[in-house]
Amino acid sequence: MQSFDPRIYAVGECVNHRGVAYGLVAPLFEMAKVCANHLAHYGIGRYTGSVTSTKLKVTGIDLFSAGDFTGGEGTEEITLSDPVGGVYRKLVLRDDRLIGGVLYGDTVDGAYYYKLLREGRSVAEIRDRLMFGEANLGDAGHLGRNKAASMTDDMEVCGCNGVCKGTIVRAIKDHGLFTLDEVRKTTKASSSCGSCTGLVEQILMAAAGADYSPAPQRKAMCGCTDHTHAEVRRAVREHHLLSIADAMRFLEWRTPTGCASCRPALNYYLLSTWPHEAKDDPQSRFINERAHANIQRNGSFSVIPRMWGGATSAGELRRIADVVDKYRIPTVKVTGGQRLDLLGVKKEDLPGVWRDLGMPSGHAYAKALRTVKTCVGSEWCRFGVQDSTRMGQQLERALWRMYAPHKVKLAVSGCPRNCAESGIKDVGVIGVESGWEIYVAGNGGIKTEVAQFLVKLKTGAEVLEHAGAFLQLYREEGWYLERTVHFVRRVGLDYVKRRVVEDATGRCALHERLLFALDGEPDPWAERAAGADHAQFEPIIAAEPVAV
Repeated sequence: MQSFDPRIYAVGECVNHRGVAYGLVAPLFEMAKVCANHLAHYGIGRYTGSVTSTKLKVTGIDLFSAGDFTGGEGTEEITLSDPVGGVYRKLVLRDDRLIGGVLYGDTVDGAYYYKLLREGRSVAEIRDRLMFGEANLGDAGHLGRNKAASMTDDMEVCGCNGVCKGTIVRAIKDHGLFTLDEVRKTTKASSSCGSCTGLVEQILMAAAGADYSPAPQRKAMCGCTDHTHAEVRRAVREHHLLSIADAMRFLEWRTPTGCASCRPALNYYLLSTWPHEAKDDPQSRFINERAHANIQRNGSFSVIPRMWGGATSAGELRRIADVVDKYRIPTVKVTGGQRLDLLGVKKEDLPGVWRDLGMPSGHAYAKALRTVKTCVGSEWCRFGVQDSTRMGQQLERALWRMYAPHKVKLAVSGCPRNCAESGIKDVGVIGVESGWEIYVAGNGGIKTEVAQFLVKLKTGAEVLEHAGAFLQLYREEGWYLERTVHFVRRVGLDYVKRRVVEDATGRCALHERLLFALDGEPDPWAERAAGADHAQFEPIIAAEPVAV
């Protein structure tokens, strides 16, 4: 993997190898093995290229492809098409050898076909059964054995992180792993998109035998305690605990000072349970929340002022431009949440930037309400049936100081065309002819989750109350760093509907508790710019060397 300069090695997507630039993780690992072999003087290694496979992991569609699946002159194609069942398979052969394939709807045999493709062995003897997968090949396909048992150690299990079966088995045996979470932490298998989770569990069951545990009965918050998140939340509420020290004493924490995992969680549970009573502990927050800006890879910070519902004005834009010039901010970028991101701000300049902007914090750094994305709605769009911009601004002004177990994103669309992408937000509101529809627990992250329908309402006031009640339920019962999609999956949508939709008195109480918690919550930028907690922004000046 030497470049034209023998002192420089290169692997991954920056490499054009024999005219091919691979954009996948598997070739990267193959390159890295050759490179490491050379750097360690461990004999001769040579990278001759990769046979690639890809699996779509984002949109909920099962799709796998590998090799030369387009076919052409000199090739044969075997296809299976079942439109009703939503299954399609195409295998491409040349000289009785598999050279490519596409699987849609059912991708369970992707790894098996990929193995045949890489080995390049003849499939003439199993050609008539090849289309139906490994489990249907009789003795040749290890009939009756599960998928994990039929895999060899060098076969890839997790495409996201390039983890093969042998790596997982060795980790299980060497480290005494018994749960899926332990395997994820040790090997990274199944820790990204999750599509290989079932396969990893099969390997774990086979390797760990009787010791296998599909999931711990009780998962402690961290190594500092045996208590779960639910138990800690209950103790804080039932015993009126108001400080981290009190909570740790009462719950008999093993480590008197806690750790980076439990302190932020305890701090949030105290503040969300006893607003205006529990005192915030800044040192129990992550660096972004202590500095009230997003730290970047070079140590500078990102500042995103709030723009209500994504709308702005000439005055705000002029102030932003003046700040960019005054503090020599190198990059200004439009974000996915319809705001402007000022990237490359020096830490010591943060209070001055906030003061000169004169705009509220966008909380882009916090476990809090981030954005309320809107389309232009009925005010301008010829398809709009509701004023989505106004509705979005009302929601954002009501909720913008709201801290939560994790980041929260909202969106309001003025019609079912859904231009604001309300269907993948924590709370999505869609305008219809007769009012508004509310959807909850969507997610646009590494694994996209479509929001679930909660309720249909007539007025904007009802939207504010129902959205607020749902978010307060999440604030009160969600676990720290648990997104709304995982919270709703844990407690069930029916439970959420009972608390937020069917119980009018309980809904009103939830909304009132949220309003009480947010009442008087300061804008952190205004507070810091005025001088509070200013020491952290002072530049560090190295002392002059002293001759001895």
